[in-house]
Amino acid sequence: MSNAFSIVFQHQDFLIINKSADINFHDEDDKGAGLFSQIKQQFPAQELFPVHRLDKMTSGLLVVARSLSCAQQFQQLFAQRHIEKYYLALSDLKPKKKQGLIIGDMAKSRRGTWKLLRTKDNPAITQFFSYALGNKTRLFCLKPHSGKTHQIRVAMASIGAPIIGDNYYYTKPSTAKQHANNEQVADRGYLHAYCLKFSYQSEEFAFRSTPTTGQLFLTPECQLQFAELEDPATLPWPNVPQYNTRHKES
Repeated sequence: MSNAFSIVFQHQDFLIINKSADINFHDEDDKGAGLFSQIKQQFPAQELFPVHRLDKMTSGLLVVARSLSCAQQFQQLFAQRHIEKYYLALSDLKPKKKQGLIIGDMAKSRRGTWKLLRTKDNPAITQFFSYALGNKTRLFCLKPHSGKTHQIRVAMASIGAPIIGDNYYYTKPSTAKQHANNEQVADRGYLHAYCLKFSYQSEEFAFRSTPTTGQLFLTPECQLQFAELEDPATLPWPNVPQYNTRHKES
């Protein structure tokens, strides 16, 4: 098993990967092989195709196709919103609302960040529920209906509850200031790709991966709530209006 990932499931057409936190999908000049290169190293005799990506800080479930035709089928499934995705996130800042819908177009902002707009021409759409864990921390279960860059991270920031450990959108004092004030510095970015559900060639698949790293994810309060969220698809998600959402899974 690599430190960057583990294999959750092997199908003749695809792999389900459990990605570690703090590993970039692509190679980095100063840090060597990225996630996809390391996956290919484990399967040297096979051509692999990326289907979607997770941000560097994000851990959890990822699909990798084992053929071009499979990759094309999965791209259609993502584009047509036929793959259900559920994420877990933690924030210690009070959200403007504790559940609901976050929707809006996204635009590039400063220093590689994105921002949520009021317009809805090609919006990012995210539903969520949240749960109090004590010590001002809340667990969020999020269901994205589109695949925009930084979508969940921007959605969380837009409701005043950026993800703990998110170096782009978390607005508490910098790491240096936290050290100077003897405040605890987050040991990871607290976003995890928790569940995947889809139908492939008339067969139903469902995968769930509970976070295994991060001190805050491993607290008894958080673990108890994970048990309550064993199947997030059964939560009472309201119907979402149809919008034009040109897909770019990342």
